[in-house]
Amino acid sequence: MSDMNPQTYYDEFAEGEWERLDRDPVTRMEFENTTDYLEAHLPESGHVLDVGGAAGRYACWLAERGHDVTLVDLSAKQVELARENAKARGFEDRLSAEQGDVRDLRFEADRFDAVCCLGGPLSHVVDDDERATAMAELRRVARTDSSVFVSVISRFAAIQDILRFNLDSSHGLLAPIAEDGKYTQARVDEYSDGEGWAECHFFRADEFESELEKAGFEVEQLVGLEGIANRMKTELEEADEEAVESVREVVKLLREDRTVVDFSEHMLAVCRI
Repeated sequence: MSDMNPQTYYDEFAEGEWERLDRDPVTRMEFENTTDYLEAHLPESGHVLDVGGAAGRYACWLAERGHDVTLVDLSAKQVELARENAKARGFEDRLSAEQGDVRDLRFEADRFDAVCCLGGPLSHVVDDDERATAMAELRRVARTDSSVFVSVISRFAAIQDILRFNLDSSHGLLAPIAEDGKYTQARVDEYSDGEGWAECHFFRADEFESELEKAGFEVEQLVGLEGIANRMKTELEEADEEAVESVREVVKLLREDRTVVDFSEHMLAVCRI
């Protein structure tokens, strides 16, 4: 039986989380589409909180553009790597990293000029009440009229993963995940013969928007970060650059289409307080 605790998983994943966002054309689209919206909505300068920032890929991007950044992550290993990555790029005076939990942020209210929670860390808060607490914490520490950026993992993408890669061993998970999006240790033990990933809540777009609005956010945009390229990593790695560029253009063209948002591996919400 695998350990599906998210903290354990990301401790063991180590450098993989830094490498993930530059690993193939599809993960690069996730990063590029996210940063497009950060550039469009962030203030010119200020103090940004990066919650669940892992090894610091987004935090370093923010620091490179002149922002002061505080990174928080549940994984001690990811925090260590974030500090190393900041130092290697000369950002150690602008980027600090510490261990912490999105459900209980240690900062005072209205502290940050913008808040990021990118790559899916909120998806690892499986319990509905705890996730509501986490969303409330993201809102609490952001200043009035600031932008908050949250991305989570799609329910349809999780189902596609099982269909494409683990159908024989994990088909029993299809119906439970389709019903409520919950991927837990108990369910993997009951319905799957394979190794489990980190526990997760996989979202529908309507559900994601509704939870954010209940937490007091105004959701300005929902974005499908990988869009039509979702689950096409192998195919696009083997394609020539001209073909990849054509896909990239269409992903950008369709990324705010509601259907595309629902089917994208990661969906981003651009919010205001």
